Amino acid sequence: MSFQLPLGTWVATAVDWIKDNLAGALDVISFAVTFLVDGLTFLLLLPYFFVVIAVAALIAWFVRSWQLAIGTVVSFGLIVAMGLWVPAMQTLALVLVAALVAVLIAIPLGIWSARNATVRAVLKPVLDFMQTMPAFVYLIPAIVFFSIGVVPGLVATVIFALPPGVRLTELGIRGVDSEIVEAGQAFGAKPGQILRGIQLPLAMPTILAGVNQVIMLALSMAVIAGMAGADGLGKMVVEAISTVNIAKGVEAGLGVVLIAVFLDRVTAALGTLGRNPASLLGMLARRRAARRAAAAASAPVIDTPVAKAEEKELQNA
Repeated sequence: MSFQLPLGTWVATAVDWIKDNLAGALDVISFAVTFLVDGLTFLLLLPYFFVVIAVAALIAWFVRSWQLAIGTVVSFGLIVAMGLWVPAMQTLALVLVAALVAVLIAIPLGIWSARNATVRAVLKPVLDFMQTMPAFVYLIPAIVFFSIGVVPGLVATVIFALPPGVRLTELGIRGVDSEIVEAGQAFGAKPGQILRGIQLPLAMPTILAGVNQVIMLALSMAVIAGMAGADGLGKMVVEAISTVNIAKGVEAGLGVVLIAVFLDRVTAALGTLGRNPASLLGMLARRRAARRAAAAASAPVIDTPVAKAEEKELQNA
């Protein structure tokens, strides 16, 4: 007689219990997610498409360069030319909401894990499990909880995209030089002040790299979210697969790629915000610095006794 561990049956029982006893909480989550995604989709589709393209190009120029701004106009114009504007904005809204939820969860967890060894020991296997579990598996309980639509797709996307944000936030906080932290402690700074004034600013490039990875993983889940019934380019890819429509599949896949490139370049540039000379923000910063330098050079020398004494000391030295 062979023994078989009924782990799957236990999980199914737990899912049924959650569905029967936490229906109110699931309804609240479903309403909130639907409201956010539908609201953002409405805002993206409200103006004419060229207004959204202009705003996206300005954002690209502001954080990166005018070359990226031109590439954004060309990419989004190609999406319009292929007739994919509405599903592209639906996908963009889904990705942005999922990434926002994942980041709001990941950064506090990463900070907590970096400052507490017990939390780190507990989170590590959980994050390993979340990253290695096939993404399709997340759809099964999500569909049971929330039925077909955008909500299960977003829930599965958040779970799949969460681990890199937690890991890179923890890495960034732990990578801050301990001597700098000790210097802050020596001046009497409290743990919260050290976190806000020292650790977070120094760890920000690594944290933003984690945000970039979260967004990219969220966008990679667009097709899987489409399998759960979420509108957008992912749903078009699923339809193209089911009907073996090569043209439709290629166009929808290319739309996903164009959105991914835009989001990747913009979020990657946030780590060097204000320091990139090709960006609009960098140009404005250089002009302000030049004006301050010119003002300092043309400022009149104030002939005061203190200034005379300092000049005499310099001459005697």
